Amino acid sequence: MTQRSFLQTKTPDNTGQTLRMIEMHRIPRSLPVLAAVTLTLAACERPLDMDMRGLFGNAPSTADAALNASSNRPQPDARGIISYPGYQVAVAERGDTVATLARRIGADPQELARFNGVQTGDPLRPGEVIALPNRVVEPLGGPIQPPGSVDIASLADGAIRRADAQQVETTSLAPAAQVGVEPLRHKVERGETAFTIARLYNVSVRNLADWNGLGPDFVVREGQYLLIPVAQSEETASAPIAAEVVAVPRPGTGSPTPTPPSAAKPLPPDDTTPKAAPVKAVAAPDLGKTETKATGARMAFPVKGDIIRDYAKGRNDGIDIAAAPGTEIKAADDGVVAAITEDSNGIPIIVVKHSNNILTVYSNVDGLSVAKGDTVKRGQKLAEIRRKGTAALHFEVRDGFDSVDPMTYLNPI
Repeated sequence: MTQRSFLQTKTPDNTGQTLRMIEMHRIPRSLPVLAAVTLTLAACERPLDMDMRGLFGNAPSTADAALNASSNRPQPDARGIISYPGYQVAVAERGDTVATLARRIGADPQELARFNGVQTGDPLRPGEVIALPNRVVEPLGGPIQPPGSVDIASLADGAIRRADAQQVETTSLAPAAQVGVEPLRHKVERGETAFTIARLYNVSVRNLADWNGLGPDFVVREGQYLLIPVAQSEETASAPIAAEVVAVPRPGTGSPTPTPPSAAKPLPPDDTTPKAAPVKAVAAPDLGKTETKATGARMAFPVKGDIIRDYAKGRNDGIDIAAAPGTEIKAADDGVVAAITEDSNGIPIIVVKHSNNILTVYSNVDGLSVAKGDTVKRGQKLAEIRRKGTAALHFEVRDGFDSVDPMTYLNPI
């Protein structure tokens, strides 16, 4: 006699976990039916693999790799900040504690520790992600923007070209804006593990650990904020491959016939001799008598700090130097203040003219100490690093109107 019973099982879906009642017709001593039900339940524990390769023992399958493929975590700035429009996180360095990390990014240690469920003296693993309760100074270029967003660099382009009648032309501070998708954040609840969280969002536990700097044991703590890895987009997963275009004959016209070898044009003999006489060796000229002497490193750094963006002709016509807000910005060499203007956001830009038609440009500054027409000496204070916004100086050197690499003019620190 056939008996009817019901089996309860949990199956994940987009809205959480629901109970599904699976009706089974049990026939006593019927192992094939039990095996079929077990196979069905196993398939319900994860998204359906259409090629069914995961249901047959150790058969090769690429389903896991396809489901769990994710992009790399964005690189933080020099302080360790990763900034998104909705939130910011900090990435710990070797030897960091919550207190040292807070001091480096300008945050309150007690508030930072309380927000992440840790103590101020707790050591942090290299690469561990710490959520920020409040926004700090944005990295150069602002937060990571979603694909297709407005190009911030184009909004500030040409600011210095509005300088004044002296027609001093430079380029404004070009932010190095990153583009990417803002990942979800998950706050770890009591009883959760890295494995359960990875299954909840259908990502691999290894990717979850790499994005958040988890240890080899994948331990997470209650109250910890985790970044959920972003899946690879089609653009990053497969780059277009350039292929040579080959002319294909139209259907029905036949393929072109290659020219067959001909006995009328034999190969040249092996004992051919060159028609031209050997060239006599000539001593190399002394280029030292005619070489142009380099200007040499003669300027001083306008501010001391890390160079967070290098010179790149056409993309960044200067260097960007990070420094603490309020740090003095000094003249790189003797000269005259040729122009003082503003970019599209009203931030001052200083242009100093030096000998030999050399110009230096100082943008993203505040607290001006000079005016147009002032004579300045090397090392004299011009302005200060801004106390709001990006704490960095954009510095350019121009030979006439052409930008040059400032590092070829600056004395090493």
